[in-house]
Amino acid sequence: MGNGGYHVVAALVGAAVGVLGSAFHLSVEGLMTGWPAFLRDTLQLSGPGLYVAGGLAAAAMTVVALWLVRAFAPEASGSGVPEIEGAMEGLREVRWHRVLPVKFVGGVLSLGSGLVLGREGPTIHIGASVAKAAADLSRLSGTDMRGLLAAGGAAGLAAAFNAPLAAVLFVIEETRRQFPYSSRTYIGVVLASLASAIVTEYLTGNVPYMALPVSQMPYGALPAFIGLGVVLGAVGVAFNRTLVWSLDHVRRLGQRRSFYIFPAVVGLIVGVLVFALPEATQGGELLAVHLAKEAPGLALLAFIVLLRFVMTMASYSTGVAGGIFAPILALATTVGLLYGSALETMVMLPADTLTAFAIAAMGGLFAATIGAPLVGMVLVMELTGAYAVLVPVMLTAIFANMVAQWLGGRPIYEILLERTLAIEAEARAAEANAAAAR
Repeated sequence: MGNGGYHVVAALVGAAVGVLGSAFHLSVEGLMTGWPAFLRDTLQLSGPGLYVAGGLAAAAMTVVALWLVRAFAPEASGSGVPEIEGAMEGLREVRWHRVLPVKFVGGVLSLGSGLVLGREGPTIHIGASVAKAAADLSRLSGTDMRGLLAAGGAAGLAAAFNAPLAAVLFVIEETRRQFPYSSRTYIGVVLASLASAIVTEYLTGNVPYMALPVSQMPYGALPAFIGLGVVLGAVGVAFNRTLVWSLDHVRRLGQRRSFYIFPAVVGLIVGVLVFALPEATQGGELLAVHLAKEAPGLALLAFIVLLRFVMTMASYSTGVAGGIFAPILALATTVGLLYGSALETMVMLPADTLTAFAIAAMGGLFAATIGAPLVGMVLVMELTGAYAVLVPVMLTAIFANMVAQWLGGRPIYEILLERTLAIEAEARAAEANAAAAR
């Protein structure tokens, strides 16, 4: 296939992903607002009855979401980004005919239940699955197929956050070891991201998803953003290690008893929190904006940081389809506000500094956990529209990344891919030993 044909396919993939990504977003929002309203307004439940019904509803959605994954497409568990990176390395197979329906329906159920998960992972996986389907239909293989997978994944990220530039950079920076870079594949990624963004804007509007107005920071405040980066570097390493620890412990629990017990319990808790403490549920993008504008007190911020951290670990460890971008951004916002509020008790801060800390923290924690500081910087700019604080964001992100590396941290998706491959190797060895024993 010539360059023109390949680029047409990439653009069509991007447009299709824009449609599917928008449908996924709207479906999640519809379910997340629909079932609580049904229990509270239509059935007119309140008090303990409402909490019990909410817990049972969220638990049921979580268990069904996990059943879909385990029964039909185990690789649809989690965000899907490690799967795409593995496929681009030739280590994983994208079974698009299974992943597409399971990731979409299972993702709607898991995110719509209120679990602390993001929609960007599923849309990236959906995008790459659409790309694999297009590659099969076009009989593309090798470098062209791998390039198209990257284009589909980028289109998924563009659809999730309406951030086409960050989507392109995500491929260049995050998948730098796997992406078959050439002018042909690079242009394909750009075209797919653009097509997805255009379709997404047409269907859902062209306003920064987490718009936060903020004024420019004086130069004297810049050292404080370096300090924030240092803090976030440590938080990012702790986040990654705790996430892997949680996944391993929940897996061992499932092997001893049932893989559905823990997700059911988490679902029950989340269903209650949807009504009792909604700040502890969902991806948290809107919560991040609310907190940045309201800036609650130190004690409440510390409580929200702890609660969001725990619920993110619990939600991702269930094994359902869902990403960690959005929970990372919400957690980062809260950490940034906590840092700024603590600093404000000691020194006088310029106007809008707390909001600037919240914005910069998003880029910083992204850089520390994902290991892609440039993507973090640009993604935050596209999400918030806060270009006035670009320099503070860059300082925070790069220092967070430097500290994370100094502490021995590694990109979370790289760790998760290695973990998946190790588990599969262990399973194959166990099957071989069992066969030999027979």
